[in-house]
Amino acid sequence: MVSMSIKNDLQNALKEALRSGQTLRKTTLRMALASIKNAEVDARGELEDDRVLNLLQKEVKARQETIEGARQAKRPDLVSKAEEEIAVLSEFLPQPLSQEELKALVAEAIEESGATSLADIGKVMGVLMPKIRGRADGKLANKIVRELLAGE
Repeated sequence: MVSMSIKNDLQNALKEALRSGQTLRKTTLRMALASIKNAEVDARGELEDDRVLNLLQKEVKARQETIEGARQAKRPDLVSKAEEEIAVLSEFLPQPLSQEELKALVAEAIEESGATSLADIGKVMGVLMPKIRGRADGKLANKIVRELLAGE
């Protein structure tokens, strides 16, 4: 059984937030844990860490969309609340890859998959995604794969 470390970290952080009375942190962690719980109910079992990471990233992405909407609605209060929630959730996500690190992994995946043209994007992405999951945006990775395959 894989250790449920990220979920445990979230639960421990929630206990700490409850003790210290950090309201925003508490509600953010509760929302994240609730979405994990819902996914576990759907999956009929505990989630692996990578699935938990995916859920946390979805939560962050939802907050980023909230920020865009709040900016258009000229609601700085909502923008700052969403930014604070992103900061809380980001503590539990792996550090994002830099552009250079991502390019290096893409080049590695191209070599590993034996890709030679744009027709091989699927092969490359199949090799690449497990390596970057949770640490880089798939769209950006796809763009870099296209650039490197087209440029070779």
